[in-house]
Amino acid sequence: MPASPTTLTILALALLVAGLLALLAGVATGVLARWDGASAPAALLRAGAAFGATLTVATALLALVAGALT
Repeated sequence: MPASPTTLTILALALLVAGLLALLAGVATGVLARWDGASAPAALLRAGAAFGATLTVATALLALVAGALT
């Protein structure tokens, strides 16, 4: 049975929220690392790692929810 448009809309919005949450985590990590005295490249590396990790976990959770809903 194909997924309903409502389910697809909810999953698309959840993916958008996951992306924004990952962006917020990356920015916060970069700012805090810079505030702690890290150089700009080191702060960007930490921010990128936090962004990637948050987006990976959020996407995995969304895949789990999508599998349960469809």
